[in-house]
Amino acid sequence: MNIPNHAAHSPSLIALVCLVAGAAHAHVSLQVPQASVGAGYKAVLTVPHGCTGSATVKLSVQIPDGVIAVKPQVKPGWTIETTHEKYARPYTFHGNQVSEGVRTITWSGGTLPDAYYDEFAFSSQIASTLAPGSTLAFPTVQTCEQGVERWIERPSADQKHPEKPAPTLTLLPARKS
Repeated sequence: MNIPNHAAHSPSLIALVCLVAGAAHAHVSLQVPQASVGAGYKAVLTVPHGCTGSATVKLSVQIPDGVIAVKPQVKPGWTIETTHEKYARPYTFHGNQVSEGVRTITWSGGTLPDAYYDEFAFSSQIASTLAPGSTLAFPTVQTCEQGVERWIERPSADQKHPEKPAPTLTLLPARKS
């Protein structure tokens, strides 16, 4: 975008650019979309709006293979429900073998009006056996008083930018100690 020099520092123009850029990313997403393999990761799902004007009343996220030791953050006014299942393979966490853990988190019972945004968080560990450069998807279903938004699509050869993309995390190489 070409911005004339005299308008480059205009607060109203900057706000407009930010608003337009924000509208392009008006879906549930991860606040920090990258994490190192073998490291802890605090996932913060940002919910920027409801469903066509209707308030969000439930958010459910699927945890991909290789994301272990998941602990959801409490949200005042919301109830947390988790499902535990076996992992595709065992992982080592703090010297112990773990073969099952949290596979879905659902926050419900609260109300997030369409005019506001909020964040839903959980801590986790990214398994050291995952490949740097790969991408993990966190399919998320947003239920509203009226309607449902399914943020579950992944990019494909046919559709590089899906209409309802799942929040994704790109894996970085392990940090050097």
